[in-house]
Amino acid sequence: MGLTSRLNALPFDDLEARRTVLTEIFGGPVPDSLSILPPFHCDYGLGASFGERVFINQGCFFLDYGGITVGDRVMIGPRVTLSTAGHPVELAERYDFITHAPIVIEDDVWIGAAATVAPGVTIGRGSVVGAGAVVAKDVPPFTVVTATSIVERKRLSTDQPNSANR
Repeated sequence: MGLTSRLNALPFDDLEARRTVLTEIFGGPVPDSLSILPPFHCDYGLGASFGERVFINQGCFFLDYGGITVGDRVMIGPRVTLSTAGHPVELAERYDFITHAPIVIEDDVWIGAAATVAPGVTIGRGSVVGAGAVVAKDVPPFTVVTATSIVERKRLSTDQPNSANR
């Protein structure tokens, strides 16, 4: 996170310095064709990898603890969040540990502004995720998905955790 702070403080037109800091953030060389517009935020960096000709617009958050793979020619709009980590949903376990699962974005995907992608999701080749969408399950190749919705997935236990364990 310290490195992303450095990245975001650089002059916008200092491409060489931005490339140097991106190499540090991601733990090695990144494709010359990778374009990430600041501000950009990630929590680890080492869990992300990028294909060729990837464009990431301003204000994106990559929470990459579980791993993020971005294919070739992917376009990611402003304020997109890719989150590979979470917490158990059961109240009795919620504060005990972090869960995680990788996100895979296949080639030629376009993710619209302010979309959120949840842990464990694969977005298939050639697909489009509409602006503001919340993607909590896999997207088949060559599919357009949009919108947010509330879908009851399960009922949580009513057991209350011991408050001393928080």
